[in-house]
Amino acid sequence: MARRKPWEVDDELWVVIEPLLPRVERRARHPGRKRHPDRLVCQGILFVLHTGIAWEHLPQELGFGSGMTCWRRLAEWTEAGVWPRLHETLLARLRGADALDFSRAVVDGPHTRVKGGPKTGRSPVDRGRNGSKHHLITDATGIPLAATLTGGNRNDVTQFIPLLQAVPPVRGKRGRPRQRPDTVLGDRGYDHDKYRRLAWALGVKPVIARRGVPHGSGLGTDRWVVERTFAHLHWFRRLRIRWEVRDDIHEAFLSLACSLICWRRLKSFR
Repeated sequence: MARRKPWEVDDELWVVIEPLLPRVERRARHPGRKRHPDRLVCQGILFVLHTGIAWEHLPQELGFGSGMTCWRRLAEWTEAGVWPRLHETLLARLRGADALDFSRAVVDGPHTRVKGGPKTGRSPVDRGRNGSKHHLITDATGIPLAATLTGGNRNDVTQFIPLLQAVPPVRGKRGRPRQRPDTVLGDRGYDHDKYRRLAWALGVKPVIARRGVPHGSGLGTDRWVVERTFAHLHWFRRLRIRWEVRDDIHEAFLSLACSLICWRRLKSFR
């Protein structure tokens, strides 16, 4: 049996995605050209996410439609809020399968190079070049709970509370949805007493390495999962360099990549 390509949407995943897409009714009068099938366009978007190819070079012989068709559909679905809902749906399924561990969460925020646009800034770790940051919070096993985008000049600690607040209410079990982890772990970039107090106010215990203290706190034995998740995220070539001028389109790719990681983890639990 032929191996499935990574950008192909299998039937099980499409059952999850299709109900989230906005319905577009064809006009009765002057209907124009027939709309390209959503599933094929979705696969074209995934092809760009996986390979990093430019939209205009998208191979039409694979049936995805033109690069402009895929870009417009991505922008349309982004405006409709499809990607956060997809991520939230998959997190709920993971929780229902007892695959989410809210006993602790881990945060981090590495840099990525950019070609321009909003949410960029001169990176202090890349010789002042323009850059952006992917901020990520994962559960104790490395499943991405939320991801945000800022300029490369933003300090990690300023995104500590926004990351905690970006975690959606995760359903999947009877009772109240789960949103806050018990504990959150961070490196020295998050060391600030003000943000520790704000985390406590949210009901989350902050465990953050202190500046000026020798290495060897032991946090690395638990924090490594977020580094692994970033490696998985940046395996999607479109996320290694931010080519999109529009920040919402890059954030759409980031959210979609998080959803795909969740989907793979969910399938591994079956």
